[in-house]
Parts: sequence; C-alpha cells; structure tokens
Amino acid sequence: MTVQSQAEETGQGTAVEEAAGGGFAAGSQVLVRDELWMVRAVTMTRHDGAMVEVTGVSPLVRGMDAVFYEKLDNIDTLDPRDTRLVADDSPNHRKARLYLEAIIRKSALPQTERGLAMSGGFLMDELAYQLRPAQKALSGATPQPRILIADVVGLGKTLEIGILLGELIRRGRGERILVVSPQHVLEQFQREMWTRFAIPLVRLDSTGIQRMQQEIPAGRNPFAYFKRVIISVDTLKSKTYAAHLGSTDWDAVVIDESHNLINRGTKNNDLARLLARKTDALILASATPHNGNAVSFAELIGLLDEAAIADPTQYEPQQLEHLYIRRSKTTAEVREGLVSAWADRGPSEPLRIEASSREEDVFADLIERWIPADPGTPTAAGSGLIAYQMLKSFLSSHHALLATIKTRLKTLEAATSDRGGAVTREQQALRRLRKLTERIGDNEASKLQALVLQLKEWGVGPGSDTRVVVFSERIPTLTWLAETVPAALGFSRGRSTDERRPWLAFGGAVQVMHGEVTSDEDQTTITEQFGLRDAPVRLLFTGDIASEGVNLHQQCHLLVHYDLPWSLIRIEQRNGRIDRYGQEHAPQFRALILTSDLPWRTDLATNEPRSLDDRLVGEKLLLREQEAHRIEGSAEAVTGLFRAKDEENRLVHDLIAGQSVDQSILISKQGAQSFLADLMGNLGTESQTDEVPRANVLSVFGSRADYFDEGLRQICTPNPEDQLKLRRDEDGTIAFEPPSDLLYRLKALPKSYLDEQRILPSKDEPGRMRVTFSEQLGLARLKAARETTKTQWPNVSYITDIHPVMDWLTDKVLAEVGRHQAPVLAGAVDEPVFLVQGIYSNALGRPTVIEWMAVSSLAGTPQIEPITQDVLERLGLGPRMPGRRQPHDLPGLSAKVPIAVDAAAEYLNERAGQYRQQVADILHPYRTRVEVWQQTSLLVSKSSSHERVTETATRLQALAASLEPAGKPMLRVLAVLEPQTPTGTHA
Repeated sequence: MTVQSQAEETGQGTAVEEAAGGGFAAGSQVLVRDELWMVRAVTMTRHDGAMVEVTGVSPLVRGMDAVFYEKLDNIDTLDPRDTRLVADDSPNHRKARLYLEAIIRKSALPQTERGLAMSGGFLMDELAYQLRPAQKALSGATPQPRILIADVVGLGKTLEIGILLGELIRRGRGERILVVSPQHVLEQFQREMWTRFAIPLVRLDSTGIQRMQQEIPAGRNPFAYFKRVIISVDTLKSKTYAAHLGSTDWDAVVIDESHNLINRGTKNNDLARLLARKTDALILASATPHNGNAVSFAELIGLLDEAAIADPTQYEPQQLEHLYIRRSKTTAEVREGLVSAWADRGPSEPLRIEASSREEDVFADLIERWIPADPGTPTAAGSGLIAYQMLKSFLSSHHALLATIKTRLKTLEAATSDRGGAVTREQQALRRLRKLTERIGDNEASKLQALVLQLKEWGVGPGSDTRVVVFSERIPTLTWLAETVPAALGFSRGRSTDERRPWLAFGGAVQVMHGEVTSDEDQTTITEQFGLRDAPVRLLFTGDIASEGVNLHQQCHLLVHYDLPWSLIRIEQRNGRIDRYGQEHAPQFRALILTSDLPWRTDLATNEPRSLDDRLVGEKLLLREQEAHRIEGSAEAVTGLFRAKDEENRLVHDLIAGQSVDQSILISKQGAQSFLADLMGNLGTESQTDEVPRANVLSVFGSRADYFDEGLRQICTPNPEDQLKLRRDEDGTIAFEPPSDLLYRLKALPKSYLDEQRILPSKDEPGRMRVTFSEQLGLARLKAARETTKTQWPNVSYITDIHPVMDWLTDKVLAEVGRHQAPVLAGAVDEPVFLVQGIYSNALGRPTVIEWMAVSSLAGTPQIEPITQDVLERLGLGPRMPGRRQPHDLPGLSAKVPIAVDAAAEYLNERAGQYRQQVADILHPYRTRVEVWQQTSLLVSKSSSHERVTETATRLQALAASLEPAGKPMLRVLAVLEPQTPTGTHA
C-alpha cells in the first residue's frame, strides 16, 4: 500500500487510529490461531487493514514465516500490564542482553529521526559528499523520501543510492524495493548492492524470468513473490510484468538513467508516472537529468513532488533544492573527499596523423563535391546533413564510409526506381566517392597504423597485463579494428567458429561490444571479464553503448578515441568509464586526429585556415572537454545543451551555415535557459561544510560482531561449532553451514552466485557460507575477486547491520523469549528499574515517535528517565554483568509491572502534544508549499484544470496529515533491572 493510496482511502478516520494504535510493531509478539508469533514488518493495505508479516515463536510454528491480515485474521495484541517477568539464568544475562539488542534492531527509526544510522557500516570509504543525498532525502522536506541524484559521471551514484536504501531499510521503509536500470548494468548494480551493502536484489532479466517460471505458479504476481527486485525498463514494460505493476506497491523505487523517462506520451514516461504513484520513496539518478527543455525537466521533477512546480514553463532552481543534488569533481567537498580515493585525471592528448595520399584523394572529393569552401555553393548532396554524415564516417574509417555510402545508395535507388530509374547527381557522386574509398588498403589507413603504434607504446601485447578500451561510433570500424589490430600487436590468431565475431579467434584477448553482435547478456559478461585481472581480455573495442553506466576502470586506465563524437557530453561520458571513483591510476586519454594538407576555407573571425579534417571539430571538442572537466566541472555547462544528440545536431547545422565550432558553442550557450544552466551547476552544495547528522541508536553490545558471536552461542546448542559446523580463520573469515531457514532468506541472491560460492547444499556436500566483520578483509576479498578469480563476486560476504544473516539471527533471538515475557537482570541499580518502550505510530502504521524509558521509584512517585547510551552503561547493561539465576523478589517485581506501564503511559500522554508539535513542525514547510503551489497553479492553469489542481492539493495535504501521530501509543515492557543484593547495595 503506498502512502498516497492509503491517505486517499483512509484519511484520518477512527479505523486508522485504531489500526495505528493496535500494537503491531516490529519485534512485538501477537497471538494468531492459538500460536505465538513475532512481528517482523507491518504494512497498511487498502481493504484488509494491517498486513502483518511474522515469524513463529511457539514450538509448533517456531522458525516459520507467515503473513496475516488484520481484517481477515484475529490478531491479538498483548496487554503490557500482563507481561510476565522471568528469570534469565544465561551467562552474564546473555539471553536478556540479546533480547534487548534484538528489540532495538527490530524497532524502525522513527519519523522524527533525521540523522543517518548506517553510515560507517558499509563496505566503502565514508565520504561526506556521498552521504548528502541520503541526508537530503530524509530531511523531512517532503513527506516521502524523494530525490534526484544528478552527480556528474564517475562520482559514485550507485554507492549514494545504496546508502539511502540502507537508511530506508533501517527505518522500516525499505522492505519492498524495485530498481529499474539499463539492461547492461543490471548485474553490476546488483553486485554493488550485495557486496557493499548486503542488500540482495533478484535480477529479473531473461534468466530471472526462467527462474520465476520455475518457482512460482503461472499467472501469479512475481512482485508479490520477490520483494527486492532489479529489472530493466524494457523488461518491465513486457507483458510478463506490466500487467502486475498497477496492483503492486513499493516502499522504494530506484530509476537509474532517469533522463530516459521525461518525454510525455512515451511508454517510459507512462511507466515512470505509474511507479511514482505506487511507491513511498523514489530515487532518480542521472548524470544528464534534462534535455534543456524546462517543461521536460518539470515532468521529471513532478515525479518526485507534484507540488514543486506550478508553471512548468517558468520556475527557479531554488524551488527544487529539496529534491535535487548535483556535484562535480570540482565541488569543494567532493574534491577534498577524493584525495586518496580517485587518481587525478591525466591529459587528453590529440595524436595528429597525416592522411595518406589515397585518404587525401577522398578529402579532395569531399571538398570538391560535398562540402565546398563556400557554404552557398551547390553540392552533390541535396542536404548538408548528408555531406557531413559522409565526412564523419570517413573520419572514423574508410570501412565506415563505405558502409554509409552503401546505405545511402540503397535509399536513393529505392526512390529513383519510382521515377523511372534516372540516376541522380548524388548517386553519381556517391559512386565516385565509393571508388576512391575502395582504393584505401589497411596499410594506407593512417589512423590504424597510429593506433597500433600507440598501443605498442603502452605495452599492449602477448604477455602484458596492460588493457585498453578503444571507442568508435561506427560498427564497421569496430569490426575492422578487432580483426586487424590484435595480429599487428602479436596476438596469435586461431580459428573462430562464429563468422559474425571473428575476433574470438584471438583466444579472448579481444572483445567487441555493440548492439549488432552483443546481446544484453553478452554485454554484461564482456564488461565483467574486462574488470577481472586474470581474464585474458586486453583490448575492448566498443561503441557508445558502453558510454553510460558501465564500470571499465577496475583493471584499465587507458582509453583511445579512434574517432571522436561531435558532442562534449559523449566525450565526457566515454572518459568517465575509466575516470571514476575508485580509479587507482591516473587515467590517460588519446584521440587519433586525422589531418589533411588540402586547403578548405578561412575562418572569417580569426583569418586562420580551417581544414576539413579532425581538427575542424573533434580535436577542438576533445580539448574543450578537458578544460570543462578542470574548470566548469561538467560538459553541459559549456554549451547549455544537455543531450549528446542535441549537441551534434546543433553543431552540424552551424557548420553548414559556415560557423566554426567555437562560434557554435558560444551561440548555443547564449541561447540556453539560464536557470537550467544553474541546475546543472552545483545546486545547493557550494558551501556545504556542515557535519552529516548521525542518528542516536542504542546498543548493549560493543559491535555487531559481538552481537553475532553471543547470539550464535545462545541459539545454537550445544554450540555453533557443532550445530553449524562453524569455523573461524585467523584472517577474520567465519565459515558455517547455513540452516534451511537462513537459506530461505538468501533466495533473492542470484542462483549462479549461490551455486558458485557453494552456499546451497548439493547431493554431494552441504552448503557453506563465508562471512566476515572485518572491513579490511571484506575490501581485500572484493579486490581479489576482480584480480584472481573468474568472477567479480567475492568469496566472503561482508556483514552489515542489514545483512540477511543478521536479520535471521535477530529473529531467532527474539523467539528465544517466551510469550509476553520480560527478563529480570541483576544491574548496577539501587532499586528496581523497568525498561519500557513506547511507540506512537502514524495513520500508515509507521513509527512516528519512539521513547525508550527507564521507570523507577515505583514505591512512591514514579520517575521516568529517557534512555540514552550513557544511561544503558550506567545501569550496568553489558557483557560483564554478573548475572543471577533467580531474582531476589520476582513476585514483588511482577506486582509493579502495571504500575510501571501506567507511569510510562502517563509520561507519554503528557508529552503527546509535544510529539505532535514536533511532527507538525517537520510537515509545516511542505503544507505551506502545497498551498502556494495550489494558489499559483490556479492562476496559471486553464479553468478546466482547476478541478485537477484542487484534487491534487487535497490529496497531498491528506498525505501530510497521514504522517501525524495517530491513536494511542503502544507500550512494551522490555526488561527489569534488579539490585544485585537484596538490600539494594552493590556487592
């Protein structure tokens, strides 16, 4: 159930208040069908009240998972006044301490908590700038966590997304997650989420569909079966999934490369609008988030907050600061954070190569018949666009030009056949150009020879570990290079059984990636192999299919532009494949610049000669991109254009009109909408030097490793070494056989990973899982996976607080404590102290306020002290507690339980107004913004739209209202601390 639909359905009625105060809090115990269950998660539904996900506690159902619905099942909450106190005879009260820690971990952080709770607990460097998106999304500026992460290429948007998802999970708002990304980065994204954050995502690509068909009944909603999913846009639009989207609600949706969603009327946009309505949290990511059109960008922002922009044709960047964050490598906080995490970028060097005589013949023909010096001179081609297409193809390679000529002739022949077959002037020119081009052999292809020399200079060849990625826009060029360059470098040629991919004859030393020969699955395999040190690949020839989202930097820091795109953005995107967060070596870039001695025209502005070769456009853009990287921080700031295709189209039209590249860029920037240019700057981050706020999270253990160790000792009898066949290595590896109920929780991981790591049992041997709490070991194994294995999945899993193993352990620990019981401990106290938890929930069943209370002085006027970490330590809760088999006065303590509960309830009741005001203060700016949006929208919209505006404003105000505390607080007696001696003095 989404926040919006719940608000629409229930509003603030009595039923909601009762549900919100019903006691269905994570970690609490409920009675259903005469069995005791522990609540794992609660979600409000449209028709059936609360959906309560539980794990069995009583013997008959212990360890079983189930789902009950409030209106379909009799779910009994237990009166805290009836809590039964029990002795804890475990060593140092281990059982009770584990129970308290488990309650803390199961209790979602409240709505009022603005600090980050998970930072420092993931397998990554903690850089302040990477925490900012989570800080902004959780600031309360909107009722729902929503943000557009628009950092430039290479800063680590995937890591920023993982941090935010981890925070949402800790807040009980990340149970159901959908990630939508380009197909070729699905596994890369999935691997990052698991290895660094321990967030398992089911990959629903072609392999995932097959798995789905095997595991769930036909016609069932796959999203009801898999809670955390990663899928491509195209697959999500398929009939297999599209039909289920409208009936599926999510806690969090992530859409990577979200700039592909902004065009209204497209299936992508329809999909995005649907998902925005069906989720609480929405995270959009794109390094190029808009196309320069204000209305299109407003469409993207509207997915995040409908009340952000009233007039999509006119708005200010300041209106969007709560939804949008963009930084570049020049941003101060980023620059300071990356000192040791990202090697400084090396130069972009143009390598000028003189055209051979036969290449000069082609240049001469292009000048004479296609692109003459005088822009007004009639040409063989009726369109200047066709002429420049011929030039661009030739600047790639003679093979690319021949392919372009062939395609153009085929188009013209089809057209002329309808007119009696008369040969046009353009056809004659094309045939002449084809003859000239066909005369060029490989030994006369100047750029080919230069490429081989550059690769040899870098040391590429048999026996060398050096890897290089070579970019080209043209498929014929890529194919030709892959067939000729390896042999020239000394790689042995074998035989290839695949006629479409002859480069496979080089034993894996060469890979080619473009849409005509590589499927989505192949692209994933190729990029993964390129990142493995022991993989044989040394040369990757790729088109711009690899220029977005793909990591190529793990074993490579050398890149060649065999031809240059006529777009600063595309050059930046290409360079960003190896110039990105985590690069250990200074990235080096080379561009092959084909030059001609033939005169073409004079630049009227500078009176300098201009040549019809790579110096006309490519070289200028290469150097301008380097300058933009150093000064502006991103390429978009140079031209004011935000799509590579728009850049190229604008540039070609200006060239046809006789303008230079510099003139075109200047005109383009002057014509850009200034506020959109501001958006592509460092919005809201110029002076961001404040500390990232941290959440106040209690703990009775020194570390999660201590909690894990003690937990296993408690739940695995006689000991985990025997029951789980657990072994600890000196390097910090913990290996054990996962039990069946843990294996069930790991099913979201790729089956290939589970099989590869031998986590699943087979007929020959039991399963085995290897984990670690050592960040140093985790990082070392992550690096080793890229260098010494056949896979990028590390063979040891780093344990974070949200790892399935920790979730499993916590549920097992909670089940150790019996029905409606609370342990009695010997503490460092002079009188009995009752530990009580109080939770105010909102209308959606989510915790709004959580109070941890120490209740004492029950013989007279009860005293309430909020529990902090210092209070826990003062009370003596820790591994050195002396422990005691039996309380001194169990009947007397039991008689005081109702008194302690009533005192805690009165304390919460006295502060109810304060709690509500605290939440109201958080929501007030949003409510005001909705009011202003409604008033402005009514002024600028047509009268026919007034009803829609009013309906939207009413719905958004109801959304805000649904987040206020609702109903009565839920109280829970957690434990009782009794003096260590009967007289209350310390022993």
